[in-house]
Order: sequence, then structure tokens, then C-alpha cells
Amino acid sequence: QVQLVESGGDSVPAGGSLRLSCTASGSIYSIHAMGWYRQAPGKQRELVAAITSGGSTNYADSVKGRFTISRDNAKNTVYLEMNSLKPEDTGVYYCNADALQSEYAVPYGYWGQGTQVTVSS
Repeated sequence: QVQLVESGGDSVPAGGSLRLSCTASGSIYSIHAMGWYRQAPGKQRELVAAITSGGSTNYADSVKGRFTISRDNAKNTVYLEMNSLKPEDTGVYYCNADALQSEYAVPYGYWGQGTQVTVSS
């Protein structure tokens, strides 16, 4: 089994910054892509940013230039640096990891429990 634990969510005023962290643990052979998703009240979960094991990144248009995703492969940890936060960034942020539990296993997408980010105007 693989567990993902997020941290760093908080309540901040508009224009503020936060740094989210997510660490994967358990029976892990390797991790391919890792990413951050968010879900606002009454809305579907959406991709915020993703990063491959090689460091290639992908961002939602709404966060480009404000958010930065990075990872530490040795620590199985992914980070999301969020700057110039806006009220519309409010939501529960979930970590996702495509992990293999053995060399010949099929990658499976694991989810964290989520961390709340609230941006006040």
C-alpha cells in the first residue's frame, strides 16, 4: 500500500503565499508523475500542476506564473509553491502520485486526504 500525506494548507489574505508538501510512503518501487489537484465547493476536482520523474512540468492556465511545482525524488516528496494567491484559488488541494509497488506492476494513481487552502479577499 502507498500513503500520501499533504501539509501546508492554511488561510491567507489575497496576495499571500503558501507552500504545500506531499510525501509518499509505504511499499513503493518507483513513482512516475506526481501532481496537485484542487476542488472548490460545488466544483469538480481540477488539475493544478503536475511533474514527471524527470522534472517536466505542466500547469493549469489559471496558475501559470504564480505557482511552481517541484519534487525531491529521493524523499518521494512533491511541493507546490503558491504566490500571489487569489480568492479563486480557495479549495481543498489533493496530492496524486502514479506509483508502482514492484518492478513489473502497473502504475496506480494514489491520492492524499487533502489540505484546505482558503484565500480571503
